[in-house]
Amino acid sequence: MDPTAWQLWLIAAIALGVLEIKLSGFVTLWFAVGALMAALVAGAGLGLNSQLFAFTLVSAILFGASRTIFKNIFMRDAVHLKTGVEAMLGQEAVVTEALEDGPGGTVRINGELWMARSLSGPLPEGERVTVEQIEGLKLWVRRPSASPEVALQPARQKKKENAGWD
Repeated sequence: MDPTAWQLWLIAAIALGVLEIKLSGFVTLWFAVGALMAALVAGAGLGLNSQLFAFTLVSAILFGASRTIFKNIFMRDAVHLKTGVEAMLGQEAVVTEALEDGPGGTVRINGELWMARSLSGPLPEGERVTVEQIEGLKLWVRRPSASPEVALQPARQKKKENAGWD
């Protein structure tokens, strides 16, 4: 018994499905669905060109849309994980070298030392501060009790005066 076209497409779909189970990229899944569509087209009695067109079209559309499909359906309730410097915003740091008005100082955050400038005036060594913004390799910090609205105004003026500070 010779296999017909729809049977060959069905075998290809099963093989691609098994391959998808073994791999972890959600790539061959879309080709398996395309092969299933080609099997349906072949079962309807259409020619090889129609089968290849259906396989290519369905596979390409699903492959191209897969990021959107997963993002909108499977990841809609996922929480954005902050990493790197983005994760430092709002975190607490400890002043290791007093923060003066002019040159700034150093703070320790997540076990690392960072150059810092104060948004709420001079800060002594050992004081706990909150990271408000990051500018290159410098952290702008303030006392946790200082109001952000009040503290940001003088900092903007100081930033303009000390624009060459590196």
